[in-house]
Amino acid sequence: MYSKEHQNYLKKIRRNRCFVMISQISIIVLFLVAWQVCADKGIINTFISSSPREVVKTIVGLYQSNDLWHHIWITVYETGLSFILASVFGILIATILWWNAFLARVLDPYLTIINSLPKVALGPIIIIWAGAGIQSIIIMALLISLIITIINVYQGFIETDPNKIRLLKSFHATKSQLFFKLILPNSFVTIVSALKINVSMTLIGIIMGEFLVSKEGIGYLIMYGSQVFNLNLVMSGIIILCIVATIMYYLVSYIEKKLVKN
Repeated sequence: MYSKEHQNYLKKIRRNRCFVMISQISIIVLFLVAWQVCADKGIINTFISSSPREVVKTIVGLYQSNDLWHHIWITVYETGLSFILASVFGILIATILWWNAFLARVLDPYLTIINSLPKVALGPIIIIWAGAGIQSIIIMALLISLIITIINVYQGFIETDPNKIRLLKSFHATKSQLFFKLILPNSFVTIVSALKINVSMTLIGIIMGEFLVSKEGIGYLIMYGSQVFNLNLVMSGIIILCIVATIMYYLVSYIEKKLVKN
């Protein structure tokens, strides 16, 4: 049994969590109410800003026409595939860089330059090389998420306590033993955090790719709506994207808690 003080402490934590959640939901509700009131009162032009009521009608229309889940599935599928590829190759390349210090020094400026380069500027080249299809979208997402994953994971590797490294070396540990027994376990939290960032960056890359070449997906809905001046469709696409991003964030956060706890 927990002591009374510890029980009170746990209750305080639960109250704080509830208060945070209520505050988060309240902000969303107040924003939507204010948005709808401003639209009804004519304070904002609904032609260029839409309204919650029109957004709901548009989403219901997409659902009734069987387009809603199709577009969501396409974006989620592309994001999931890109996330897996970026995570696997990112960790693998970061491991190679840690293993070969000379290669890491050589590639360091190139990783920084590629990471700072606006990826959308490479869009036309990607389309010419890979074609106007899902391949271009995946490549766009990888360009955005892969480099960040490499940099973050590699940084976690090299920030391992040098005293622990020297201790293992004093016992004549091989490089593979050093990596699997110390570097990798010590960087576990960093890797999970990098994957958490990777999800959002991958989704950004997918939407950018869908803006350029796709004829389906959430990014396509937003781009098509802007092209035909259908702001209801644009705002609906943005709202759907926010919901998808939120679900992905909490899903990865849940997995992170489970992995870190174990």
